Amino acid sequence: MHASRVAVVTALAAVLALVAPGAAHAAAAPRADLGEPLAQAHAHNDYEHDRPLFDALEHGFTSVEADVWAVGDELMVAHDFWEIRPERTLRNLYLDPLRELVDGGSEVYPGWDGQFQLLVDIKSAGPRTWALLEEQLAEYEDMFVSYSDGQVQPGAIQAVVSGNRPLDDMAAADERLSFYDGRAGDLGGDLPADLMPLVSDNWSNVFDWNGEGPMPEDERARLHEMTEQAHEAGQRLRFWATPDAEGEARTAVWTELREADVDHINTDDLPGLQDFLSN
Repeated sequence: MHASRVAVVTALAAVLALVAPGAAHAAAAPRADLGEPLAQAHAHNDYEHDRPLFDALEHGFTSVEADVWAVGDELMVAHDFWEIRPERTLRNLYLDPLRELVDGGSEVYPGWDGQFQLLVDIKSAGPRTWALLEEQLAEYEDMFVSYSDGQVQPGAIQAVVSGNRPLDDMAAADERLSFYDGRAGDLGGDLPADLMPLVSDNWSNVFDWNGEGPMPEDERARLHEMTEQAHEAGQRLRFWATPDAEGEARTAVWTELREADVDHINTDDLPGLQDFLSN
């Protein structure tokens, strides 16, 4: 790590250590007014909204994404390192509020039989950050899907690790509370769904079409084949960096994703995708 980065990490860790007890684990936010759950709605960089998690829940989103950095013994939520704020931890923004929502139940949205996803995008060193994530998830293990003794045990929420993913460490673990986010090249490979339940990739890495004009038939066929391949393996499919500015191109791409039964449609526009999926 660069010397200046080390100095900043050390200083921030010192600040966290001085935070008054209880401030580092702030009380959960008031219970959200839950929207109608939308199985395909994924909140990209959810923490950038005014009310992380809660805005997504009120729009019916069933998957949220948080970028994390390991600083001392905490997981800080931020896209870039310089954006880190002491109060914006994974516990405060996601783990504590989700525990309050589940509150001994079996789902985030009462009566909904789908699987809620917490996608954790690791920004700092993968092995250390993943180990810290596992430690924190263990404090909330009653609400998370888990893997042990070669079996996946159900839970209200599945934590999936993206970004700097330590595949070797995750694959070697006999027990874990998080799962691996694969890439398009992993489809049809050796990674099973009990390790890799999700496959994600940059849209432009796989397709040339950007929503302008009709989707080429060969690309539409490829999209449907990818979805079918993932589903046959018990895996879900997601693409990031699809067109997200309101307009015909975004609507065209979202329409193709919905019709192909892609599991998670990625957006920063919560009301926009809610309206699209609700109509």
